[in-house]
Amino acid sequence: NAENKKIKLMHIKTLISEGTMSKQAKTLTAAELRRALDYVATRRHAARNRAMLMSMYLAGLRVGECAALTYGDVVDGEGAVRDEIRLTPEQTKGRHARVVFVSERLRKELTSYVRAHPSGDHSRRLFYTQKRGAVGFTANTLCQHFFYLFRRAGIEGASSHSPRRTFITNLAEKGVSVRVLQSLAGHRNISTTQAYIDVNDAMKRRAVELV
Repeated sequence: NAENKKIKLMHIKTLISEGTMSKQAKTLTAAELRRALDYVATRRHAARNRAMLMSMYLAGLRVGECAALTYGDVVDGEGAVRDEIRLTPEQTKGRHARVVFVSERLRKELTSYVRAHPSGDHSRRLFYTQKRGAVGFTANTLCQHFFYLFRRAGIEGASSHSPRRTFITNLAEKGVSVRVLQSLAGHRNISTTQAYIDVNDAMKRRAVELV
């Protein structure tokens, strides 16, 4: 109805005004990530929310890719978390299949989650909403979920895009080449990857010390 459309429009305007629908989403500091995780730990569905956040933060998953994950994507036939997550074209932006590499740190996070929420059906979605009927997240519902999660955790300007951008920026700060970052992020153009990197004072300080 008209009232619902008005509320939705106001919500979109809020997202735009706070920069959370921009490609230049806020990168998270270590303190802000800890604040988000501390908040998650005090709320319902803590294991699920932590696993989703860390999957985007530690592997650079897009929010839609995170929503589309199935148990079979993440867990092998023996029940162990895979070293690589192979995303199909249907699961990715632009419909280009890609491989997501799972670090040891992320493997521990996902192992903890799947042990707490096991499933014998590998076609089942890895992450579900709190709604009855085991409804899987969509890119839009997960985007909204993280918008409100960061807002309630007191991290202004952060969005579902922030963990992914932080992943890319952190690796750039540690000297990983843009070509490698492009591949890890699943970008088709290197200019897209470059736009994700948030240059900060620490990076500039280290740069001038190289002269």
